[in-house]
Amino acid sequence: MKWLTNLFHKQETKLTENTDPMKKFLIVGLGNIGAEYVNTRHNIGFKVLDFFAKKESLTFETVKLGTLAEYKFKGRTFLLLKPNTYMNLSGKAIKFWMDKENIPLENILVITDDLNLSFGTIRIKPKGSDGGHNGLKNTNLVLNTQNYARFRFGISDEFKKGQQVDYVLGEWDEAEKTALPERLELASEIIKSFGTAGLENTMNAFNGK
Repeated sequence: MKWLTNLFHKQETKLTENTDPMKKFLIVGLGNIGAEYVNTRHNIGFKVLDFFAKKESLTFETVKLGTLAEYKFKGRTFLLLKPNTYMNLSGKAIKFWMDKENIPLENILVITDDLNLSFGTIRIKPKGSDGGHNGLKNTNLVLNTQNYARFRFGISDEFKKGQQVDYVLGEWDEAEKTALPERLELASEIIKSFGTAGLENTMNAFNGK
């Protein structure tokens, strides 16, 4: 009977691993849907996830409140979400998929643009204010907390007074386009690290790079 007990234990362990919410991560790229926004600075969240999906041969599927791709790596499941709610209602999609997939708050990573960082600068933080970003503002409101990890990608603030909206919703210049692939490659490594090495180790390894 010992072999039967061992078999049951192995099956139980496997089932636990497959359903363990701590091994599931929601990676959210913020952006706006529509062809006119594809190559804009504000859509860097979408761009990071699109690059990652292409690199890992993943396919996004249209789902409720967005498009979703699944990636499995080192026993973890990463759900890559691009909300289709437009930036100002990003929190609605994030909350829905957190609840649907039973993903804890500490396993959420939100990727967003940041005007306060020079182009390509990476800043990973465990929590924080919205910093004037409407996507984060709505997410903070819907989740009723600021305590979730965010991956800020610097887009700089090279615009004249009164032109912030045009700049953020403008397309990358030629120098930025040339530099983006290397930054997107690094962003892909950050996503993997977040799920496998943890937030603190990821911050130590990548902040400032």
